[in-house]
Amino acid sequence: MRDPHAIRFIVVPFRKGKGDELLPVEVRPASTSVGAVRVAHSMRERHAGVAAYEVLLDPETGAMESAKVLFEHGRIPVLDEYAAA
Repeated sequence: MRDPHAIRFIVVPFRKGKGDELLPVEVRPASTSVGAVRVAHSMRERHAGVAAYEVLLDPETGAMESAKVLFEHGRIPVLDEYAAA
């Protein structure tokens, strides 16, 4: 049986919210892991933090799981904390 999950690469920049809170600005897709790192690297000076991830995407539900950090710069929330938000 074929696994329905597909590997995707995303970049998430973060901005400072109230107090010490970090909020995602947007999720930007990338076509490769190298491309995701390149985009995240180019965004690093404009945001409180930025991270590039490799994730498994369920195309039927849009759910992302098994995030693997490819690049991070600045302040990034812990993955478990961000997933719970």
